[in-house]
Amino acid sequence: MDRGTVMAPGAFNGLTARAVARAGFEAAYVSGAATSAAAGVPDVGLLTLDRFVSTVREVVDGSRLEPGAPALPVIADADTGFGEEEMTRRTVIEYQRAGAAGLHLEDQVFPKRCGHLDGKTLISAEQAASKIAWAARAALDTADPAFIICARTDARGVSGMDEAIARATLYAKAGASMIFPEGLQNEAEFEAFANAMKHARVGDTGQSPYVLANMTEFGKTPMISRERFAQMGYHLVIYPVSTLRVAMKAVERLLATLKRDGGVGASLGDMQTRAELYDLLGYSPGEPWSYR
Repeated sequence: MDRGTVMAPGAFNGLTARAVARAGFEAAYVSGAATSAAAGVPDVGLLTLDRFVSTVREVVDGSRLEPGAPALPVIADADTGFGEEEMTRRTVIEYQRAGAAGLHLEDQVFPKRCGHLDGKTLISAEQAASKIAWAARAALDTADPAFIICARTDARGVSGMDEAIARATLYAKAGASMIFPEGLQNEAEFEAFANAMKHARVGDTGQSPYVLANMTEFGKTPMISRERFAQMGYHLVIYPVSTLRVAMKAVERLLATLKRDGGVGASLGDMQTRAELYDLLGYSPGEPWSYR
């Protein structure tokens, strides 16, 4: 991120993580919305910490393209921290053990809503800052000061931009090394937010926080390019559910064709072949597979 704006496509399982790494991306993202949807439930905080950790570990391991090679840096959604301060601390420890490079915590009341829906409710700024402080301390206590504690604020859609900036500034002061403004609605808002964060400071370090942009589809935010986000001062751009959406659209098309035709012949051209799948997995039939 210090070299330039990083794109982190969403990976909802290990195979997708391998595809992200194979495509040449420098990071991957684990979305709570995609993790929940892949489990067949909505993004309202139904899944447990253990389920999220399992997905994080699978994505981290899946992104290793060679045996013993480093994994991609993975930043992962941690929703509201699965509880209050004690559980927030536990979440940081478990995500670190799973191999994540960082996580983000949001300031919604549980049960949370997708950040691009209306009707959200926030916990107090002071309570959210306390959870961020506990998360930052957990990273230090477990000897990983480089672990990213990202604070997400949903205040834009609840009480406006001024409150979002005020909360983000407070969260940085509490120890968040990255800030995630959710639900911004145009480029002017993204630019204003990034400019405001240049004046925020992470704890007592004197450094301004990194800033994350969420480029999700069909929400409050218009389609904005990575280059434009870079111009506005964003360090990381996540594409949380893009891979899942494309995959599920293809699944629906296949099933409709299968139901109509009684076979999959018309869909073969849209499929990953057996050889392509084995190549992505790094697997040669009859030879020991040693990636994990």
